[in-house]
Amino acid sequence: MFITFYGVRGSIPSPGPATAGYGGNTSCVHVQLADGRHFIFDAGTGIRALGKRLMEISDPLTVLLTHSHWDHIQGFPFFAPAFQPDREIIVCQSLPREDATHMGALQQMNGHNFPLDLSRVPSRIRYVNEPTTFFRGEDLHIERKALNHPGGGFAYKLQEDGVTFAYVTDNELDPPGRHATTYDQWVEFVRGADILIHDSQYRESDVPQKHGWGHSFISQVRQLASDAQVRCLVLYHHDPDRSDAELEEVRLETEAFFRSHKQTIVTVVAFEGLVLEALGQRSGDAVLEVRGSPPKVKAARSSK
Repeated sequence: MFITFYGVRGSIPSPGPATAGYGGNTSCVHVQLADGRHFIFDAGTGIRALGKRLMEISDPLTVLLTHSHWDHIQGFPFFAPAFQPDREIIVCQSLPREDATHMGALQQMNGHNFPLDLSRVPSRIRYVNEPTTFFRGEDLHIERKALNHPGGGFAYKLQEDGVTFAYVTDNELDPPGRHATTYDQWVEFVRGADILIHDSQYRESDVPQKHGWGHSFISQVRQLASDAQVRCLVLYHHDPDRSDAELEEVRLETEAFFRSHKQTIVTVVAFEGLVLEALGQRSGDAVLEVRGSPPKVKAARSSK
């Protein structure tokens, strides 16, 4: 399983010299399975660069959307494969059942918010609202879990060839009011995962004004990874105001946290161009390799 990061920011693209190292594109992660199939998690602005790469192949593509907020769909109109005649694209919308006819990722392609209308897209797009059922019976197991996020949405867990991968973004581990999924349920959902990608947009200093906005504290995500005993934690969906230097500070703090708990969890702060390779072992742990390196920046002092 190859996992490549094309967009790692949350809320809004954040280009500029302070964020160029880790990257300023919004959410998009490409996963190529052992059998060659391609899964794309979210369609933020990062999907534009991914689309250029995927033009070289003709395989069907599956886009798994966590939800339809703009930073997770705004790149789809610039996704080149969508304009290839007869290209097969499966879009898993993760919408509530009562919204099953919603256009999801293509809602902005209406001639008003985007110059081209949906009717001019020549690819063969198929909408799926129940991916757990759609992929049942194949050598791939997909589970979903409801996000604690305004408007709802779903996290995903994939298991293939002895590798477990969890993608949990735009999730507030301790939201005010009702929990769609409790903390203990999240622990069980990601327990023992080889790779956990989790929303880590906020520090404690970002609240109280942002409590209930649907994102987790970095400290909460560290604790989740520790309690669930995952093998690799990828901190993701960075705040658009979080600089490269501040993200380097986050990496050092997280590594220190796991050392203090005598845990060997691999820590990665997601950056554009990061590649994770997981080789499944049917009798034993998966072999994990991290390719690429974060930008060489000096950690900034930041509020804890």
